[in-house]
Amino acid sequence: MTSPYLELVASLRQAFPQPVSDRVHDAYFVFSFLRALDQLDSMKSASPLLGQPVTLDYDAAKLATVEKDPQSLEQVTQMLVQQLSGLFIWGHPRAQINVVPPPTIASVIGGLLPSIYNPNLVSEESSKQVAVAEVEVSSMTAALIGYDPAKSAGLFTFGGTATVLYGVKLGLEKACPGSGRSGLRERAVILCSERAHYACLTVANWLGFGQDNVIQVPCSADNEMQTCLLETMARDVLKSGAKIAAIVATMGTTDHFGLDDLASIHEIRDRLVDEFKLDYTPHIHADAVIGWAWSVFNDYDFQKNPLDFRHRTVRALAGAKRRIQKLPLADSLGIDFHKTGFCPYVSTLFLVKDATDLEMISRQQSDTPYLFHDGHYHPGRYTLETSRSGSGPLAALANLRLFGKDGLRSLLGHIVAMAEELREHLEGHAATTVCNRGNFGPVTLFRVYPDGIDTFGILDHELKDARYREKLLAHNEYNRRIFHLVQAEAVKGNGVVISLTDCYRETDYGEPMVALKSYILSPFAEEKYVDAVLESLWKARAIIAQEDAATR
Repeated sequence: MTSPYLELVASLRQAFPQPVSDRVHDAYFVFSFLRALDQLDSMKSASPLLGQPVTLDYDAAKLATVEKDPQSLEQVTQMLVQQLSGLFIWGHPRAQINVVPPPTIASVIGGLLPSIYNPNLVSEESSKQVAVAEVEVSSMTAALIGYDPAKSAGLFTFGGTATVLYGVKLGLEKACPGSGRSGLRERAVILCSERAHYACLTVANWLGFGQDNVIQVPCSADNEMQTCLLETMARDVLKSGAKIAAIVATMGTTDHFGLDDLASIHEIRDRLVDEFKLDYTPHIHADAVIGWAWSVFNDYDFQKNPLDFRHRTVRALAGAKRRIQKLPLADSLGIDFHKTGFCPYVSTLFLVKDATDLEMISRQQSDTPYLFHDGHYHPGRYTLETSRSGSGPLAALANLRLFGKDGLRSLLGHIVAMAEELREHLEGHAATTVCNRGNFGPVTLFRVYPDGIDTFGILDHELKDARYREKLLAHNEYNRRIFHLVQAEAVKGNGVVISLTDCYRETDYGEPMVALKSYILSPFAEEKYVDAVLESLWKARAIIAQEDAATR
């Protein structure tokens, strides 16, 4: 008589990919994916949502328990599909929420294959050719950016915050040698722009030198760091006896696509090293998780314009390239393929210009006695993570091969052209004004106003004149109401899903300015969906006007 547990094991074996080819079971494995995809496909509609909007019940979720008996693969699959109900479809041209792209089929396959066989990038011993893929993507991207692939190195990590963490950690070891082993015994700071990602605060917190030691340099109206103030503030830090752990240059801010002047930052850093006779060189990390992709235009002939972009688009692409081509001046870079590289989460690459820098954060062999006994590639010696998935490198490799330079150029050019179309329409209407004028990217920040407001001058007044405080606050609330009405219509399949930022910048008198945000990243975006944004705004304005008239 067979033991009950052996019967269960025999049954559960059918839920695993078979280690030896079995044509029948292999077909079942493939069919299980097809069934899930078919169920997902049935949830698509004109709406930019999968299925219907759902109410998130966290109280019920906290009561969940593990059942005694196993469930069938079919039951589990159906449950998993339902968990995606209510999700936004990022590739839908009516979804313009944030910097989240639709992943390509190739990158989905690249992410899926490692999930089946579970390579671990801690070492080539456990990852084989997937480790080679990590090196290949790192070298391809280094060459694209302008690093020397023979001297640089890269590793995939858990997101954009991790790339800042790695960059600042290297800078900390340069400024305060041995701090990783002995602890930090002197004050160290991060210098970044006031528009820098809050990852800088997170990193200072987690590395232990404190958020108060993140010095935020004011930005210009174009949302780039004012380098004259950077020099003054850096000089004050050095005069106080503190160390500069890192200068973080933001190459494509999340809300504004602001691009810091990396060339000036590099000049200032070198000048201060000479002036103060520093025994270290402050590390420059470029947070290029969004802007890196524009490096495909570094060698594009804008005069001949072989891809035939529109003149305005050429200007925008060339404007971004003007700053992005300076990325090789940074000592390290952060790159998110799951943003402007059209890959699934998480596919993030940290690149360092000089591979020998990684020795500063390497573990000793005696600390890892059960690892690194065979082969040559052992990134687990210096990575924060021990376990690292192969999905990120293979997804990124898939898209680099799929697109080539011209493919990625075309996608970026198209989404920038669509964003320009939206900005042109918004600037041409009396009730709307664009907040990030002159920006070269796919993100548009704008404010909507009720009738009777002079939108030609209101933005400048709200920013600079404290007498407009009450009007500013009223208009902030007005834009929140617009946002909620537009969202409500979008989930019904009408209009477009956009997003909101509570503070795209502070006024000169310290109040946050609310802005609506359109982030176009869908390759399916067309001019008719730009019109849909405007139609949604006018409809929301009309509803608010009726509501306000009824309460008077």
